[in-house]
Amino acid sequence: MLIAFNLRPALSSLGPVLAEVVRDTGMSEASASWLTTGPVVCLGLFGLAGSALARRWGAERTIFRVLFILALGIGLRCVPNSVAQFAAALIAGAGMGIIGTLLPGLVKRDFPEHTASMTGIYTAALCGGGAIAAGTTAPLGHVFGGWSWALAFWALPVLVAAMVWLPQVRCASVGRAPDPWEVHGVWRDPLAWQVTLFMGLQSSLAFIVFSWLAPILRDRGSDPTVAGMVASCAIMAQLVTALTAPVIAGRCRHQGGVALAMLSLTLAGLLGCLYAPLGSVWLWAMLLGFGQGGTFSVALTLIVLRARDMHVAAHLSGMVQSVGLTLAAAGPLAVGLMHERTGDWTAMGFLFVAVTLAAAVFGVLAGRPVYVRAISRPMPGHPVFGSKHTQADCS
Repeated sequence: MLIAFNLRPALSSLGPVLAEVVRDTGMSEASASWLTTGPVVCLGLFGLAGSALARRWGAERTIFRVLFILALGIGLRCVPNSVAQFAAALIAGAGMGIIGTLLPGLVKRDFPEHTASMTGIYTAALCGGGAIAAGTTAPLGHVFGGWSWALAFWALPVLVAAMVWLPQVRCASVGRAPDPWEVHGVWRDPLAWQVTLFMGLQSSLAFIVFSWLAPILRDRGSDPTVAGMVASCAIMAQLVTALTAPVIAGRCRHQGGVALAMLSLTLAGLLGCLYAPLGSVWLWAMLLGFGQGGTFSVALTLIVLRARDMHVAAHLSGMVQSVGLTLAAAGPLAVGLMHERTGDWTAMGFLFVAVTLAAAVFGVLAGRPVYVRAISRPMPGHPVFGSKHTQADCS
């Protein structure tokens, strides 16, 4: 939960102060679009490295080491120039991508009888970190006298999480060898691609909210702090459905209906924040949060429900979160480029509708009660580690 808490502040903290970052660094709106898109691209690209690093070092040790990379990337934001900001975004995105691909596999391994509820708790922690960062970064800027130290502040909870995670690393180094299993067939399976596209399309909407909801509200007339609080409200509301939607989806034979319901709430909230009177924006932000918390948690739940074992789940997670999140980067980039071209936000509604409809199609396909056709087996030359020792025993 502590690690999940730290996987979104690097994204959600930027939006409320993006106007000040653009003003003080002298970057263009197109550059600002890349600044918001860069971490998401790295989330996807470096997610591919997660499984390989876990096979070499073990998941616990990999997560521990990469937490310091994440802290470095966020801390670099204290340097108020464009080069440092782009470097910070890329480093932080790489750290989040590697860690994010490993956590669903740990859930499948350590909580095989409670994957839906534990996925909900993990998603709730992830949403909570994003919400708190979105709501408090602008006020922190007043406390620290500028946006740069307010953004860098979010490196501190990453370091706290690393220290709390340290006993898990020591336990793993004594009780568990690196994973000797290999998995074949995930990348060729149509169902795996359907789960991937559902994750990518719904994530593109989430990253649009992280990056652009506060700037949209500011341009509509909201105070910077209020805009950040509304964005925080939208993210905090995700906690409700992040906890409940995976449990409901886990009890359903077909998860497509839950995905459709959550996507409907997401689209209603997005269009309300974009077009409805500003005085009603809190209501639409709540609906948006309910929808996005549910869609993301259902997407994570599908990773574990569509996999027969933890080895397939780990590889499917790597594929879904690497390819899916790379695809998701197109969302915030498209919004930034469309705004630069048109000068307003009116046309964004068409983009929101198109992405939501595409996500609905793949959500229904991915929700079918079948498994990804993949084979997991021990690597040649390695014994099968059949110990009953688990991370729960270590704890």
